[in-house]
Amino acid sequence: MKNRVQLIGHVGQDPEIKQLENGRVANFTIATNDSYTNAKGEKVEQTEWHRVSAWGKTVDIIEQLLKKGSHVAIEGKLTHRSYDDKDGNKRYITEVVANELVLLN
Repeated sequence: MKNRVQLIGHVGQDPEIKQLENGRVANFTIATNDSYTNAKGEKVEQTEWHRVSAWGKTVDIIEQLLKKGSHVAIEGKLTHRSYDDKDGNKRYITEVVANELVLLN
C-alpha cells in the first residue's frame, strides 16, 4: 500500500511562501466540491477544505503559477503532525504534502 492523495479543486487564498532553515515551503488550501441527493430528493452541495504544503522545486512552480481561485490538480501524501501553541495547548494538523501539481486553468 502507498500513501497517495489526488485532489482537484480551487486554491482558497494566494499561497504563502516561507523560508525555513531546511528550505522553502509553500502553504495553501484547496476547496473540493461534491454533491449528492438526500432522502428528500434535494441536491446537496458540499465543500471540503484541504491544507496543502509543498517543498523543493514545487515551491518555485507554486510561487509563479498559483493564486487564489486557480483550478489545480495536486498529488502528494497525507501527513499528520502536532505542535504546541503559544498557550501550551497541543494542536493537530492534517495536510497533503504535494509533490506534483498541474494547473488546470
